[in-house]
Amino acid sequence: MKEKDIRDDEIRVIGEEEKPKFKGWKWLLLLLVGIVVGCVLYTVLKPKEKDQESEEVVEQGYYDPATVVEQPAVKTALAKAADVGHGFIEMADTTINDIPLKVYIPHEMRFSLFVGTIDRNDPSILFATQAADVRADNGGIVGAFVLEGEPLAWGLSKKGYCAIINDTVTVGVAENSPLFEEATERGGYFFRQFPLVDKGQLVENDVKGKSVRRALCDRNGELLVVETLTPESFHDFAQALVDLGVDNAIYLIGSNAYGWATDAEGQRHPFGCPDPPKKKWKNISYLVMKDKGKITK
Repeated sequence: MKEKDIRDDEIRVIGEEEKPKFKGWKWLLLLLVGIVVGCVLYTVLKPKEKDQESEEVVEQGYYDPATVVEQPAVKTALAKAADVGHGFIEMADTTINDIPLKVYIPHEMRFSLFVGTIDRNDPSILFATQAADVRADNGGIVGAFVLEGEPLAWGLSKKGYCAIINDTVTVGVAENSPLFEEATERGGYFFRQFPLVDKGQLVENDVKGKSVRRALCDRNGELLVVETLTPESFHDFAQALVDLGVDNAIYLIGSNAYGWATDAEGQRHPFGCPDPPKKKWKNISYLVMKDKGKITK
């Protein structure tokens, strides 16, 4: 039908063929607006999401508790060691799982074992703490024990061990360790105790009750002695050591067993009961640390 032939009752929609093209520009414009709004919202809201994530991670405990002691304390002590020029024990307090702990960190120290009545006035002993257990019936040392290459006791009553051979200290857990024979052959030291941590995993023990606990620990190749400042169970103490980042740990006699640590200024800090034990066991053993020698600046 031609344009001049349109009747009065007919309606013609002018520009009908252009309508789809108009719709395309309209949606494109809406899409661009949506992208701009989305970018603005992402920029504003993204930092808040990160902050919320970080808070949730901390609340759930996914953090490295070892940094409580290791990062500030060790860096300070290493810098201080060069100025001091001799061995000393750094002491740091921290809390893990609501358990207050004192961490003893040796610097430039030589480890050894001692058996018998220790000279508490010996200035060369910068750290001392009781090591192996003693039998209540005959006063003998519990578990395998080597003193300067001489075996004083045999047996496997406890799987944890410490070997000191040519100034190398090894803390581990094993039923049979060749380090016992090596310590015997090379004039070293060896003793056994309850295992607490084995390759970062908690080791359960049947010991009941609560007491002040101590442990010899290896954390990333760094040796530590850790002590609770409140009576704790074996399980809770071992778990605290795991959360502290300890790789291997064995028990040291706790409770009121006497010992001391000497700081960089030469001040002695005793722990335990200063009174001599009522029973003077001739086989009481001590883990001893002495100055390895002057530090070369």
